Amino acid sequence: MPIRIQRYIALLSVLLFCGKLWAWYITGSVTVLTDALEGIVNVVAGFLGLYSVVLSARPRDTNHPYGHGKVEFITSAVEGTLIIVAGGMIVYEAIHQLLTPHTLSNLNTGLFIIAAAGLINYLAGRYAVKEGKKHHSMVLESAGNHLVTDAYSTIAVIIGISLILLTNNHWPWLDSAVALFFAAITIITGYKVLRRSISGMMDEMDMTLLKKVIDVLQQQRADQWVDLHNLRVIQYGKLMHIDAHLTLPWYRQVVDADREIHALEGLIQSNFSNSVELFIHIDSCMPYQCHLCALKDCPERKEPFKEQQEWRIENLWGDQKHGKHDG
Repeated sequence: MPIRIQRYIALLSVLLFCGKLWAWYITGSVTVLTDALEGIVNVVAGFLGLYSVVLSARPRDTNHPYGHGKVEFITSAVEGTLIIVAGGMIVYEAIHQLLTPHTLSNLNTGLFIIAAAGLINYLAGRYAVKEGKKHHSMVLESAGNHLVTDAYSTIAVIIGISLILLTNNHWPWLDSAVALFFAAITIITGYKVLRRSISGMMDEMDMTLLKKVIDVLQQQRADQWVDLHNLRVIQYGKLMHIDAHLTLPWYRQVVDADREIHALEGLIQSNFSNSVELFIHIDSCMPYQCHLCALKDCPERKEPFKEQQEWRIENLWGDQKHGKHDG
């Protein structure tokens, strides 16, 4: 599904770029040119995104034991860089237009073309973002956000051209002023895309995803899951990696531990994705954890149960069992 959507986005970006280029040719407006330059970024990003989605969908192999999902971070970084470069080109063209102004023409036709392209970008972008979140595809989500931002920027272009039409082109500096405003939006967007991709390449923790995982585990935890710590969650494309230490009653057998790991895996799969890879280290419970254990009729209990340790971000990432220093 993500591959097919990204393919449509790539083809659509080519058609819209041709339309914006035609609008710039007939109007001579630097504001329209900025929208066309953004179209170049859309074309490059669209085909890079298609490549990365196809590659990240490949199964892991001996050379890539964790799969190919990180390619999405690389292509997103390229996309963010291209967006920033496009913003710089817009600034250059806007300043050049201020220094050497020229008369604009066919603004009504250009306005119609730009407005139609903006509407198509917005609808396609919203759909891509929705499907990207659904399929956990960073590239598809980034491409959708880019298209939506492009559509919002088109609103500034439409306002600028409309003002020029209302003033009968007596204020030619308006064209450059709107273009500079558009450039600022473009550069900020590029920075956000680049920042997110670098975070992914550096394995920066996705705190939103981590909180969702912890909430699911907390709400549906089993009594025999005495403790959980050293939890790490990373997502590459559609594949989610989870590392954790799970504490079980010390007298349980290996087959019991295997059953609990599969139960934990099933819980994650049912709430997030079928593409989950768990690396669970099993710890045996200690006597000082008895007051945290909710397991009924435990034959080895050393002290009465008080309350379970509430699992939160603050107390799950550390590599230390809970209960030793509790009251």
